[in-house]
Amino acid sequence: MKRITLTEKDMYKGNLILVNQYHLIHDQEIQNTLEPFNPTFSNILFNKSANRFLQFILTEISAQDKIVPVSGYRSLEEQEEIFNTSLQNDGYEFTSKYVALPNASEHQTGLAIDLGLNLPEIDFIRPSFPRQGICNQFRHIAIKNGFIERYKKDKEAITNISAEEWHFRYVGHPHAKIMSLKNFCLEEYIAYLKNFKDTPLKYDRYEITYLPYQGQDRILEVDTFIEISGNNIDGFIITRTSK
Repeated sequence: MKRITLTEKDMYKGNLILVNQYHLIHDQEIQNTLEPFNPTFSNILFNKSANRFLQFILTEISAQDKIVPVSGYRSLEEQEEIFNTSLQNDGYEFTSKYVALPNASEHQTGLAIDLGLNLPEIDFIRPSFPRQGICNQFRHIAIKNGFIERYKKDKEAITNISAEEWHFRYVGHPHAKIMSLKNFCLEEYIAYLKNFKDTPLKYDRYEITYLPYQGQDRILEVDTFIEISGNNIDGFIITRTSK
């Protein structure tokens, strides 16, 4: 039996943290979770675990030279610069649709990446990632490997971000699959999981429960494989895998 202690700080860490204009990023100490996308794009950093799955996907569909990273991890300073530059060059309406406010950007978590077709010229804010060809092949297999297309057209009223076909977020397995099956954006999924505080959500060989933070450390005793993520709001998401 293994004992795990969850603190308030843990609520702001993990693959399932919800970061948006209402739930700002708290944990700024994530440098040790990052690695270069690959030697060619060594300046673009991404979460180590997520990058392993991303590289597998690109290899699986032979897209290493066809799909390239455009933007990965951003520091607070970088996000501020991108936001302010967009305001100056493109105006408020455009910026509010496509560029998150500083500390409201998923890019600051290291779990989000913008991808684009490998073209002679690539738009940094809106890279080309069409719903056809190699890009759709990527979308299909990405879900099976823990990635979601974060900002979809039919979810704009919830996310408050315009559709971004190029922006992918790692949430892990089986969460990406469940979100796809139920057509949930991350905001909806995090809210949905709160229904499973007492009885777990069962999917395949996984059991998922929500554990609220109640102002003090929580101690778990487990004897199965377990993955824990804060939700960046008010608690933790516990994913157990049966033996």
